Amino acid sequence: MIVAAECEFFLYETHSLKEKRAILQRMLTRARQQYNISIAETDYQDLWQRTGLTLAAVSSSGKVAEREIDRVLNFLMSHSGWEMTSSKKYHL
Repeated sequence: MIVAAECEFFLYETHSLKEKRAILQRMLTRARQQYNISIAETDYQDLWQRTGLTLAAVSSSGKVAEREIDRVLNFLMSHSGWEMTSSKKYHL
């Protein structure tokens, strides 16, 4: 079973694309290391205060994959420098 999620964040602490990329690189690397997911920035690459991320988890059980996506979303929301503005989950 594959569970994917798309989410958007507003970044408060960035003042340039360089700062945004540094924060994103750090958070995406941590997410990949700590959780069994794929994650990438898929939207708003040219805006310095917004980002769109897509996550995917694959498991033999849909519940396990969804739980992993939820854990990653909670991890991402725990960063104080940004706020999640929207998210959608997909079961494939």
